[in-house]
Amino acid sequence: MQGLLISAVVYLGAMVIAVPLARRLGLGSVLGYLLAGMVIGPLLGLVQHSESEDLMHFAEFGVVMMLFVIGLELDPRALWEMRHKLMGLGGLQILITGAAIAAAATWAGLAWQTGVALGMILSLSSTAVVLQTLTEKQLIHTGGGRAAFSVLLMQDIAVIPMLALMPLLATQSQLSLNTDGSIARAGEATAAHGQEALSLVDGLPAWGVTLATLGAVAAIILAGVYLTRPVFRYIHAANMREIYTAVALLIVIGIALLMTAVGLSPALGTFLAGVVLANSEFRHELESSIEPFKGLLLGLFFIAVGAGINFTLLFREPVLIVGLTILLMVSKGVILYAIGRLFKLRQRDQWLFTLSLAQAGEFGMVLTTFSLQQSVLAPYLGQRVLLIIALSLLFTPLFFMLQDYLRAKLSERSEDQPDDHIDDQQAIIIAGIGRFGQVVNRLVQASGFHTTVLDHDLKTIQLMRKFGFKGFFGDPTRPELLHAAGLDTARVLVVALDDPGACTQLVSYARHRRPDLFIIVRARDRIHVYDLYKAGADKIVREMFDSSLRAGRYVLEEMGFSEYDAAEAEAAYYQHDREALRTLAELWDPAIPTSENSAYIERSKTLDKDFEAALISHLEEKRASREGGK
Repeated sequence: MQGLLISAVVYLGAMVIAVPLARRLGLGSVLGYLLAGMVIGPLLGLVQHSESEDLMHFAEFGVVMMLFVIGLELDPRALWEMRHKLMGLGGLQILITGAAIAAAATWAGLAWQTGVALGMILSLSSTAVVLQTLTEKQLIHTGGGRAAFSVLLMQDIAVIPMLALMPLLATQSQLSLNTDGSIARAGEATAAHGQEALSLVDGLPAWGVTLATLGAVAAIILAGVYLTRPVFRYIHAANMREIYTAVALLIVIGIALLMTAVGLSPALGTFLAGVVLANSEFRHELESSIEPFKGLLLGLFFIAVGAGINFTLLFREPVLIVGLTILLMVSKGVILYAIGRLFKLRQRDQWLFTLSLAQAGEFGMVLTTFSLQQSVLAPYLGQRVLLIIALSLLFTPLFFMLQDYLRAKLSERSEDQPDDHIDDQQAIIIAGIGRFGQVVNRLVQASGFHTTVLDHDLKTIQLMRKFGFKGFFGDPTRPELLHAAGLDTARVLVVALDDPGACTQLVSYARHRRPDLFIIVRARDRIHVYDLYKAGADKIVREMFDSSLRAGRYVLEEMGFSEYDAAEAEAAYYQHDREALRTLAELWDPAIPTSENSAYIERSKTLDKDFEAALISHLEEKRASREGGK
């Protein structure tokens, strides 16, 4: 027990000290975790290598939980729309990178089976490091971020056939003998003495394995659709926060166990469950319950990677190991850059796509360990592969820093940025995210609704992303951008553009295309209100009107009005102004200057006099009523 407490203090202390320091220095949390692992492991010897391996198996649940949370945030329609990127970007990256590494390994004198195994292992990138960093930097919703996510998701799917193919690549020279003299692959003898893992497919024919696999996937989907709602309604009656957390953990761990039992990736299973539950009313509850565990376990995962770096081997062969690591990352980067060009990624997105995926990944470590057990890789080679993977993870935050530098330079040079590709459609569209639109967006999102935000100011969109708000860059008045944002299915359109002419143009087009759409629009002044009224807006809000009313109320209170009377005067003026605007809109003619429109001016003066008399009478009646009631 004491040993467990000491280990907990060491790991948590390393987290608390190293990660905030790394963030303050601009290095990112991932590099902080990796450095913390290196300090408590190889440098200070507080953590033994075998202990870091045990921790790695436990901390891999952080990756599983991360994919569950990502699935919760991903609408199934968006996943279907990504199918071309999954098969195109992801499939090409795996095939080309794997083939290039296999060819290089064979040319270096390794057996072709070993080359193919190395190609599969090193073609994978790090889902944990990349998604964690993209999320921290608010880059996950950019074009490059979405392309990188597509490749990572395809790689996670590809791990399944890779695990199935790996045993077929075992070479005869690396087979060992069991105690009874029979031939066995390395690792089988020791595994036989360990605890037998739960498996639902052992001994089944191929068609049985297929049915069991499909049955597990179907069970996850059906349970997500039909079982989660009654379960959550049942536990809601208990009104205990910890029960929600227990159910969230039960879902993740149960799915991971089921997928492992049928030979599939637990991360893929939890991702699928997250997608199924993405439209559930309990999505936010699940996400908030899992988030703390996900962050803590991911941190432990990165610490375990840092603690597992074999510095003895590194110091013995520094030029070879570091050189191969850099060669791997540069080669993968060249391939990724070429694929990005093929798929016409923009320059800034292409650099993010290239530099974020150039490393090897944690699933590569899993495949390496498995290949050692199956005698696909010789022990001396497997140790070096594991070290190269760990070093590439360590170098990845530096690549992200290079990407930040290149992105800043490209933003300075490029004045005409292409529009973002919109892959998210919500019931509420907000066009314009300046001071006015930001307040609307925050209130709506804080109330539990999702929005699709459009703005033609790139710096504003980038600033939004830093604060955790999703937005798309582009001109909202362009019809194709509006339709991509979901104009045909939206319920509410909020127009908050700075340009009055653009506002009117957008309202007119939206009303023409969607007569049933509810349109709320910001107006600059009274004249702009008339334009918007004729264009078909449902609710028109003058940008300074409400704040001016509030200031007027404060003046009345300072001059002796009670808070009640001041509020009554404010409400009465608000109602009068709305009615007056409707009346004056009929008299306003854009072809006649306002100063020369005599009918408009006379009607406005009459309305103001009538309002003044009515307001005084109303306030006197209220005062008399209150005094009479005393």
